[in-house]
Amino acid sequence: MSIVRYDPFRDLRTLQEEVNRLFSTNLSHSFADEGIGRGAWNPNVDIYENKDHIVLEAELPGMKREDFDLTVENNVITLRGERQFEKKDDSDNYHRVERAYGSFTRSFTLPQTVSAEGAVAEYNNGVLRVTLPKREEAKARRTEISGEGATKPKTIEASASSGR
Repeated sequence: MSIVRYDPFRDLRTLQEEVNRLFSTNLSHSFADEGIGRGAWNPNVDIYENKDHIVLEAELPGMKREDFDLTVENNVITLRGERQFEKKDDSDNYHRVERAYGSFTRSFTLPQTVSAEGAVAEYNNGVLRVTLPKREEAKARRTEISGEGATKPKTIEASASSGR
């Protein structure tokens, strides 16, 4: 039998973890059937990188270009806007509204390896694509190594660390 130390704060930590879990989940999923979650909308975003760029893609279905703004400041890219509910006709009688509407703000911290200079943003078919170039010093480089006894030069790939 092993000895287990008594931790007087164990139950308190468990309670805190449960409360944190409760408030970190999206409440709009819990209340979707009752329609309580309306107005808590955030567009879905994908962020990926290749050797030369970091790309952010955001889904903004049904929105016009004038409905949102994109800013890059102090290495933070911010997308904010509002999706309005537009009733088509006064005689329309909605039985269910499942699409979320309202204002939103999404902010993402960019790594130091990215330059906001030369950023390109395109908006097509409800998808915003922002392409941010990497700084030259952060791109991977190839270096040829030659020397005694080598029949062909050896190549070494190196890349700058992102500091993460």
